[in-house]
Amino acid sequence: MSSYESLARFYDALTTDVGYERRADYLEKLFKESRIPVRTVLDLACGTGTLTCLLARRGYEMIGVDGSEDMLAQAQQKSWELEGERPLFLHQSMTELDLYGTVEAAVCALDSINYLTSSRDLRATLERLRLFIAPGGILIFDVNSEEKLRRLDGQVFLDETEDVYCVWRSEYSRRIVTYWMDLFSRRGDGSWSRSAELHRERAYSVEELRQALEAAGFTRIHVYGDLRKSPPREGEQRIVFTAIRK
Repeated sequence: MSSYESLARFYDALTTDVGYERRADYLEKLFKESRIPVRTVLDLACGTGTLTCLLARRGYEMIGVDGSEDMLAQAQQKSWELEGERPLFLHQSMTELDLYGTVEAAVCALDSINYLTSSRDLRATLERLRLFIAPGGILIFDVNSEEKLRRLDGQVFLDETEDVYCVWRSEYSRRIVTYWMDLFSRRGDGSWSRSAELHRERAYSVEELRQALEAAGFTRIHVYGDLRKSPPREGEQRIVFTAIRK
């Protein structure tokens, strides 16, 4: 079982509730916290590139990076629908980010930071981001809250469309939530095929992430509730961080 090998083809159909337009609006508001004008944006762990392409349509020069070749294939196909300059997509892990120059903003959306399941990987990723964000530029990411991940323990969920049926169960132990996914997809002849995937996320506290950002060389750190510019509320499911590269 591997992450996103089978899921990539169906990811967009199973995540129609994400609200990408609203998230792009929110990111543009947060870009204003940058100390320099934002023109070039890194979308780290860009997945199928929906957010990358939305921001490209809004005039940003986009770089999309992801560790899954299958997700990037979907992103590349999506980008051909764009008019004007298309995003540059790179196949890299978060911990080994390597760009050709610097960007004024980097975003890492939809709890991708939680996929860094060790403090070492978190530290390595933030250090690489500091290297490729221009001084005064902004880093924006969100995480699933500790409370949300703890509450997933023992839960079973079902997502389905006309062509795919996804059953996933989760288990939380030692700050790691493991998701086991079974995907049943319809073949062209009407029969069904089955595949499986394994995903893991780590629960990070706000203070852990704040300290990691400071250690990596970021300052002016702000912590917000999801899609807001106010502090997280009690029971917040998704928490947003912004930080400025020194």
